[in-house]
Amino acid sequence: MHLKRWITSIIAVPLLIALIFWASLPVFAAFISIVAAVALYEYFFIVFRGDRGRIFSPVALSGIAAGIVMIMAVAWLPAKSLSFFVFLGLAAAALLSMQAYKKSPQIMETVALQVQGLVYVPLCLSMLVLLRAQPQGLAWLFFVLFVVFLGDVGAFYVGTYKGRHKLNAAISPGKTIEGALGGLGANLVVGLIFKLLFIPGLPVLHTVVLVVLMGLAGQAGDLFESELKRTARIKDSGSILPGHGGILDRIDALLFAVPVAYAWKILVL
Repeated sequence: MHLKRWITSIIAVPLLIALIFWASLPVFAAFISIVAAVALYEYFFIVFRGDRGRIFSPVALSGIAAGIVMIMAVAWLPAKSLSFFVFLGLAAAALLSMQAYKKSPQIMETVALQVQGLVYVPLCLSMLVLLRAQPQGLAWLFFVLFVVFLGDVGAFYVGTYKGRHKLNAAISPGKTIEGALGGLGANLVVGLIFKLLFIPGLPVLHTVVLVVLMGLAGQAGDLFESELKRTARIKDSGSILPGHGGILDRIDALLFAVPVAYAWKILVL
């Protein structure tokens, strides 16, 4: 299990770094839209419990299409346009549900889950594109990714070898308080080192508060996805990443952490 995780990381991480560093903003947005489409499919797989009829229903597919358009659009449009694309997904789902309601009254549940998925995955991921477009956006993007992903690593290994007290056994029996603290510790160490090397103008106090907030948000995102899977009795969102599960399993913490970083960047600094 650990070997598969490391092999996948050794292959994927350099490719991800190269793509972020050299890709233009539209190309980066296209990449993120692909990630969002796969993650949204995995989300539908979870909430619809593998029911392919609902996963590939017009309502669900309209959510994937709206998510892709949303992420591509923010490469050119301002952040305030995001609310329109959430509405676009809702409007498409509403119109399509009217055609299906007579035969399938449960279609309204599909509409609700589509809108939740649109907010949960592409709306949050679109903020990676918006963050990349900000001044020092490249450094901030790497800052968020390193803090979140290495925090995950810290939580995983501290929890595996030192974990004794359950964090929330009802949702995720494997997660421990020790693992959560280990993750926050890794968040802080990585965040402060990255700040010193690449964002020296960011005040230390700002860095500490932001990193802690990102770490807490990331852990909440991890638990939220675990809650979705627990409800559906599904272990992993997919198997596209050996040793990690699906794309959604890999970015669950990032989905909650990146809005915190983006908001801090534009509202506090």
